[in-house]
Amino acid sequence: MQATSPHQPPAMQWIEGGEFQMGSEQHYPEERPRQIKQVNGFWMDVTPVTNRQFAEFVSATGYLTEAEKKPCAADFPDVDPALLVPGALVFRSPAAGSQPRDYRDWWFYVAGACWHRPDGIQSLTPDDADKPVVQVAWQDALAYARWAGKTLPTEAEWEYAARGGHDGLPYAWGNEFQPEGKLMANTWQGNFPFSGQPGQGRYFATSPVAAFPANDYGLYDMIGNVWEWTLDTWQPDHSAPARTCCLATRPTGVERQKVVKGGSYLCAPNYCRRYRPAARHPQTTDSATSHIGFRCIRHR
Repeated sequence: MQATSPHQPPAMQWIEGGEFQMGSEQHYPEERPRQIKQVNGFWMDVTPVTNRQFAEFVSATGYLTEAEKKPCAADFPDVDPALLVPGALVFRSPAAGSQPRDYRDWWFYVAGACWHRPDGIQSLTPDDADKPVVQVAWQDALAYARWAGKTLPTEAEWEYAARGGHDGLPYAWGNEFQPEGKLMANTWQGNFPFSGQPGQGRYFATSPVAAFPANDYGLYDMIGNVWEWTLDTWQPDHSAPARTCCLATRPTGVERQKVVKGGSYLCAPNYCRRYRPAARHPQTTDSATSHIGFRCIRHR
């Protein structure tokens, strides 16, 4: 377990720096090669930033997220200007019995979708206060972090913290995805993209933070629930270009991408096994989706 400090910030955990094995030789090509990395110590949010916390930021600053702004016509030259309305990408599970072919059959750009209306229809309720905020683009996450006197983690810092001291092991908790059948994270249960019946530990959507066990550094939801933004610009430097995953990238002329980590509630054994510390994926900085959030860090 990580030691605490008399100067511990609220809801943050001190992560002692050290050396670790970053990446994996056993899974997706973009995770290779495994490398030895050194990180310095830092404070990390115990959970992803929640709707309650993000609402406090918006209330204090009047901040408008990317999803709440009208898309720039210059970025979408082939799109009817009448269709350029504020919105974001929303996951919708296909109807039972249908035959979806790829992510375009379950990801949709929805007008009006934003952080306080994640599906574009229903506004947040008090029951959603402790769920991770979603529909935040990279710029939105960074703006919150700066307001809070923090920053976003690098990919190496994020992965080091997610491993919780289990260096070189596939999962944040050890060698098995579900040790003794126990659900360790909010990941898809069943045949993705078809949702089944909710039950104990089964959400098919975001879950309240800390609904699953913390890792050995006392951090919750490092795996599953929502992907998390990092500071790092995407480079396929672990190997060849990444294959398409459960993530959908909004069509845009902007090529700048950042690394997201941790997987989400949409990761499933039959489709996207990115519910591991080593897993990584690119995402364009202006993309807001219903399964990407973030958490912050602070250095000494």
